[in-house]
Amino acid sequence: MQDVTVVRTSVLPPYAAHLRVYEPLAAYPEPERARWQAYAAEHGPDAPEAGRSVAAAVLAEQRSALAELIGRTPRPLPDREADRAFVRLVDGVLYVCPWATRLRNWQALEELRAGAPVALLDTALPPATREVAEADRERWRADHPDARPWILTSRWEVPVRWFLPFGDEDRCFVPAGTGEKEEGERGDGVSLFYLTPMAQARRRVARAYRALREAVPEGELVRGAEQVGRWLEEFHPRSLVELDYGGLVHLLGPERLLADRSAGELEDGLRALRAGDAAEALRAYEALTGRWRRVLALRHAN
Repeated sequence: MQDVTVVRTSVLPPYAAHLRVYEPLAAYPEPERARWQAYAAEHGPDAPEAGRSVAAAVLAEQRSALAELIGRTPRPLPDREADRAFVRLVDGVLYVCPWATRLRNWQALEELRAGAPVALLDTALPPATREVAEADRERWRADHPDARPWILTSRWEVPVRWFLPFGDEDRCFVPAGTGEKEEGERGDGVSLFYLTPMAQARRRVARAYRALREAVPEGELVRGAEQVGRWLEEFHPRSLVELDYGGLVHLLGPERLLADRSAGELEDGLRALRAGDAAEALRAYEALTGRWRRVLALRHAN
């Protein structure tokens, strides 16, 4: 569900994928519950159903972020938390995924600090600016000790561990010409996402973790399964979990998206592992990770 007050731009969404949790409206305490209920009523009569993409809402979020950079000196954080969310309607139940913009900005700042060359980091965000942002975070954390993001973001790839909560039956491919498209929006409306109930997501991750821990206790994927599992435990048990390819659809193209069965391939590999066929499990894992490594390598293309 997109905010009706958006900045029009022809810029495509960044090459980023998103893992989201939508909690049922009843999971939010008052006055948050009333605020989100009013938000849903104000910004549109209908939330996206389970089989529809939230691509238009994602674009609205990016437009809002771009608007924050126009007309003034860029800041590493928005001035205040945006009371906005992605909203879904499933079987008559309203589910809400808050943007939590400030918390996600702090996380992005940490990732930038860990991965960017010092000279580039100091040019983009001088040390004094970062110090102010970090001090703000410490003060905010003191008042919100249990805060966690409803949205995780990965640039240039979908981490293999993110497929663990899903099966091939959760896959929803929206081909060109059938997606949501706004006036002035570039692109062909194509999208690819997975959506599953939290209970199912937790079961899949737990089963994968047990199988991986027995077979490869020090492997990267077993650590990823633990990480994803801990994050999912933070939310209401009747939530929805969504993996959205986001702007990666413009990088991959419709043919590769149509053929993509990453969650199903990982599921097949885990099934082989539980059956004792380590060679087939390894083949499936290497094929999947190799394909996504080739996508990730495109970030260095010119």
